[in-house]
Amino acid sequence: MLIYKILTAAQWAEFAQNGVFTGAPIDVSDGYIHFSTAAQARETAAKHFAGQPDLHLAWADGDDLGDALKWEVSRGGAEFPHLYRDWQMAEVLAHADLPLVSGVHQFPGDMT
Repeated sequence: MLIYKILTAAQWAEFAQNGVFTGAPIDVSDGYIHFSTAAQARETAAKHFAGQPDLHLAWADGDDLGDALKWEVSRGGAEFPHLYRDWQMAEVLAHADLPLVSGVHQFPGDMT
């Protein structure tokens, strides 16, 4: 199953340069990297990144992340994917800009 991470442009640039993502401040504070499923990603953007420009979306196959990926109950009782280790650039399947149009983030049309 594909899982998605919303990053700021600065976080994405650092990830691309270093080849490893240790997490956004909230990830570091919580002790794991927060991901969303395709169905959860838009709500995550609206709740945590409302009105924020210059975002980037990256995704991975959750099955490729091994035992460090845990599915845990979070917002609204839904299970969210949480990665309990650094995320390696080699594990990124693809990425895209997440433009803000009329106050709404525009996601790639092929998210499944």
